[in-house]
Amino acid sequence: MDIVIKVLQFILSFSLLVIIHEFGHFFFARLFGTRVEKFYLFFNPWFSLFKFKKGETTYGVGWIPFGGYVKIAGMIDESMDTEQMKQPVQPWEFRAKPAWQRLLIMVGGVVMNIVLAVCIYIGISYTWGDNYIASKDVKYGYVFNDVAKEIGLRDGDKIIDVAGEPVEDCARILQTMIFDQAPYVTVERDGTAMRIDIPETATAKILDTKNFMDIRVPFVIAQAAKGGGAAKAGLQPGDTLIAFNGVGMRYFDEYQQAFSAHKGEQVNLGIARDSGGVTKIITVPVEISNEGLIEAKLVPINELIPISTHRYSFLESIPHGIKLTGTEISSYAKQIKLLFSPKTEAYKSLGGIMTLGSVFPTYWSWEAFWHITAFFSIVLAIMNILPIPGLDGGHVLFLLVEVITRRKPSDKFMERATTVGFILILALLIFANGNDIYRFFIK
Repeated sequence: MDIVIKVLQFILSFSLLVIIHEFGHFFFARLFGTRVEKFYLFFNPWFSLFKFKKGETTYGVGWIPFGGYVKIAGMIDESMDTEQMKQPVQPWEFRAKPAWQRLLIMVGGVVMNIVLAVCIYIGISYTWGDNYIASKDVKYGYVFNDVAKEIGLRDGDKIIDVAGEPVEDCARILQTMIFDQAPYVTVERDGTAMRIDIPETATAKILDTKNFMDIRVPFVIAQAAKGGGAAKAGLQPGDTLIAFNGVGMRYFDEYQQAFSAHKGEQVNLGIARDSGGVTKIITVPVEISNEGLIEAKLVPINELIPISTHRYSFLESIPHGIKLTGTEISSYAKQIKLLFSPKTEAYKSLGGIMTLGSVFPTYWSWEAFWHITAFFSIVLAIMNILPIPGLDGGHVLFLLVEVITRRKPSDKFMERATTVGFILILALLIFANGNDIYRFFIK
């Protein structure tokens, strides 16, 4: 059922983005009196799942779910309809329009994706506001993996700033470190501020690892699972673990390691228990399962660390939504830049369909759905504006050259450039989805 929910969210989000993008081309084409022959969601070689014709345009749904397209008359595009280009130019064709109109037709999809992102972020700001854990409220510090410890970070460090700039939302610390390729972070360790230098080669290792950093929390029990070691020992909701076999221990990550080292054994746990407003310290024997668990559910993090919330009126949500869009555009542009930096090896993290689909949660959350859809809308806009023949950006590049030189590229040149572009795009798709196969099924 979890995978079905993920797939449904992905299909709904992807379909909305493609339709909005192609509508942008359609809108400007019709605005300037250009004939649109087809408007399709997904690609339809050989046959369509569904189609109908209204006016001059055939609307339909293809069977290959990798995007969509509009076929604009008098234009060399993914349809590679070269026969039409051999006919005399008609006034309702794309090639008959002045360069500035053709430019607007080509950027229409990107514009609509950005507009959609702005509208979604305005809606999110007004409906849910901002909910995040502020860096200043991470009072127990963070837990780091081995890659982070190689850099010099230690469990319990509190990150004060990234390259001298404080990061308000703790969830953005890691991406700021990566995207800005920060040379250092400042941490508070045992009450003292320390500078931790980040070598240039660290970015590749960070991108290739999971759980680089997590918020550190104490081990507070929410509920003991029936029949498990915690329940048999009489552990109760609200109990806080404070010692392991007589040694003081406070944090969940410390207990994970200790339990893992004593699988199948009985150990003594020190417990702090509230009893009528008075905290009692007791020691109880607890059995650890063969999997290294005491089988207890932890108190949610929002009950241990405060969640910062900012609500917006409708008028306030408009500039905030625009600001969020700008922030995400800048963030993704930095990701694209990383892909072309060999030192970072960021190209290894490039993902395909499975990576995109895995971003959605296994439960239905409209807030999460719209956040992801807004970000994907920005991704689609930026990817399409890249100056690669066959993409919108490739057409824009040639149109700008035409405007500057006042010379229009020949149809033969456009055909060859589009073919090369499609080969590059196909190679990119194969590489990205190959990474998915390796990441999900082999690694």
